[in-house]
Amino acid sequence: MRKTNTLKRPTLDEQFHFDTLAIHAGQDPDPSTGAIMTPVYMTSTFVQSAPAEHKGYEYSRSGNPTRTALETLIASLEGGRYGLAFASGLAAIDSVLRMFNPGDHIIVGNDVYGGTYRLFMRVFARYGLQFSWVDLTNLEAVQAAFTPQTKLLWLETPTNPLMTLADIQALCEGVPPGVLVAVDNTFASPALQQPLRFGAHIVMHSSTKYLGGHSDVVGGVLALNDEQVYNELKFLQNAVGGVPGPMDCFLVIRGIKTLGIRMERHSQNALKIARFLEDHQAVKQVLYPGLESHPQHDLARRQMHDYGGMISIILQDDEAARRMVSRTKLFALAESLGGVESLIEHPYSMTHASTAASPIAVDKALVRLSVGIENVDDLIADLRQALA
Repeated sequence: MRKTNTLKRPTLDEQFHFDTLAIHAGQDPDPSTGAIMTPVYMTSTFVQSAPAEHKGYEYSRSGNPTRTALETLIASLEGGRYGLAFASGLAAIDSVLRMFNPGDHIIVGNDVYGGTYRLFMRVFARYGLQFSWVDLTNLEAVQAAFTPQTKLLWLETPTNPLMTLADIQALCEGVPPGVLVAVDNTFASPALQQPLRFGAHIVMHSSTKYLGGHSDVVGGVLALNDEQVYNELKFLQNAVGGVPGPMDCFLVIRGIKTLGIRMERHSQNALKIARFLEDHQAVKQVLYPGLESHPQHDLARRQMHDYGGMISIILQDDEAARRMVSRTKLFALAESLGGVESLIEHPYSMTHASTAASPIAVDKALVRLSVGIENVDDLIADLRQALA
C-alpha cells in the first residue's frame, strides 16, 4: 500500500540570502511523488469534487500551480508579498495601465523601452490616458509634472537604452498621496536592485530577459506589497487573460535558479568591456553605471548591488554604428537582452524604432550591448575587430 505524505520545506523568510531564495522560494517537493523540481502542470482545467468545491484551482487562465510557484518566487526575490506572471513584459505593463480611467495622468521617464512608448502612446492614449514625459533625474521637473489627475509614476532604472538611473527612494518620497510608483527593473534584475525596498509600489520585469536568462522564453512578472492593488491586478490578469503557459513558467523558474551567479558574471564582463570601450578611439561615449565617468555612478553604488550586463555606446555616426553591429561574430545582431549569449543591436532601427519621430528618439549613432557570460577576452577581441 502506498504511503501518502505531504512534503513541505520549512517556510523561507528574509533570513536567507538571495541565491538561496532563488533556488528554494516557492519550490516545494511534489506532494504525490516527492519530485524536487516544480512539475509542469500541463492542464487547462481542474476536477472539482462538487460544484465550486476545488483544491484552489479551477481553470489555468485563472491559476495554475506552476505559475503560482513562479509568482511566489518573484515576490520573494523582490522582497514583496505578492507576485503575478504574464505572457510578456508588455502584457504585465498593459495590466498596470488598465487600472486607470480616461482622463487619468501618468508621468513617465523620457528614456524608456520603445515597446513601452508604443503601448502608452499608440494604445492607451487613444482611450483617454494622459502622459507626460519627464527627465526623472530632475526632481524639480518631476514635482512640477504632477497634477490632481496624476495616478502613476512609471520609471526604468537603469533606462533602456541610455543607462540613466532614477533615484527610486527620492522619487517615491516625493509623490503625492494616492500616486503609485512602478519600476521596470528588467535591466538590473532583483539580484542587483529591489525597488520595493526603496518605496516603489509595483516592480515589473520582462522575464524574457535576465530572469529566464537563456533566450528561450517570453514572459513578464509583477511584484508588489499592497493587497488592494494586488487584487485589482489579479482580477485584470484573469479578466484580460494575458497569462503565461505552465512550460513558460517552468523555464523562468529554472532560469532564476542561476540568476545570482549569472548576474555576477554579466557584471564582471560588462565592466571590463566598458573600460576597454572607454579607451577606444572609435567610441565617443560609453554609457555604463559601473564606470566612474558615469554621471550617476555614486547613485548606482548606493542603489544597486552591482552594475549589470547592459552597455550603450555612441560612435561617430549612424554609418559607424551600423557597420559595427554588422561585423561582430560573438555578439549576435539581435533584439532582446539578458541571455547567457552576448547580443548587439542598433536601437534607432531596431528596439526603439517606434520612438524615431518622437521627443524621446534615440541617437542614430547609439549601439546597445547585452554582455553575456562568455570568456571576456574573447568578447573584447570580437569588439576590437568590429571597431577596426
